[in-house]
Amino acid sequence: IEKIKTIGDAYMCAGGLPVINETHYTDVVKAAIEMRDFIEDYKTKNAAGNILYEMRMGINTGPVVAGIVGLRKFAYDIWGDTVNIASRMETCSEAGKINISGSTYQLIKDNFDCTYRGKINAKNKGEIDMYFVNKVKVPSAMNQ
Repeated sequence: IEKIKTIGDAYMCAGGLPVINETHYTDVVKAAIEMRDFIEDYKTKNAAGNILYEMRMGINTGPVVAGIVGLRKFAYDIWGDTVNIASRMETCSEAGKINISGSTYQLIKDNFDCTYRGKINAKNKGEIDMYFVNKVKVPSAMNQ
């Protein structure tokens, strides 16, 4: 998984870049589960009635355009509809949830337990099939 950039308090990363691999989509979902579980565990251990952190996550899968931007200070960045839909997945998510698109679901459905949310209107994209990722179906098989 490659960190692309931070945007305010948001963090964007991508799997399968700059080198495509066979597991990039499951790698990203597993990382999202680890982040979600870390935040939930941290909140439980440090519960004083205050919400310390909340996290929403959105994941989409598809082709992107990647390149270097800048003349003096270079930065690696990605663009395209896949990136825009991933952003909509995050916006349409809920605190403590991992929201994925239908295209991502089709790739991970055998390995992860997900809940179908229905077709949800995403700004400038129309209705998109969305799912919440709950957990890995068979944890031992995913660690190989």
